[in-house]
Amino acid sequence: MVIWQKVVYKMAQTVSITLQDEAATQRLAGIVAKHIKSGVVYLIGDLGAGKTTFTRAWLQSLGHQGNVKSPTYTIVEPYEISTQPIYHFDLYRLQDPFELELIGIRDYLQQENALLLIEWPQKGEPIVPNADFTLSLDTQSDGITRILTLISPQNNDTWHALEKSLNEQFA
Repeated sequence: MVIWQKVVYKMAQTVSITLQDEAATQRLAGIVAKHIKSGVVYLIGDLGAGKTTFTRAWLQSLGHQGNVKSPTYTIVEPYEISTQPIYHFDLYRLQDPFELELIGIRDYLQQENALLLIEWPQKGEPIVPNADFTLSLDTQSDGITRILTLISPQNNDTWHALEKSLNEQFA
């Protein structure tokens, strides 16, 4: 069962979807991947909330073959899918935000059409760039069900197309 909820806070657009299993997570990731092609996406959630699972499904829906692992120790895992650069960051073990400068985060940001998926972005403040979208995953008491909240600070064409697809699939 998937529950759809839309809330608009000031300028930010927000949609929450209840995901009962990994198949629903994969389906949602595929929809999100069709619409969010580039920019900065924050992945928020506690340990084990499903951030890397969502990222894996996102990359696989874009055609990635092979493993998608959490970059907890490497901080960033690069992917190139159909000539598009995608970078999966996990800042959980970051000791100092300045480390992002040392690994060249500005170089990643300057790549045309790059997609940066950033777990634990709060650990990288103030170096980490502002998000174009935020995905927040919350685990429910059953340990299986997740509530994914998608937030966009802007009301733009990408948001409208994504919202329409989500409404068609999950309403």
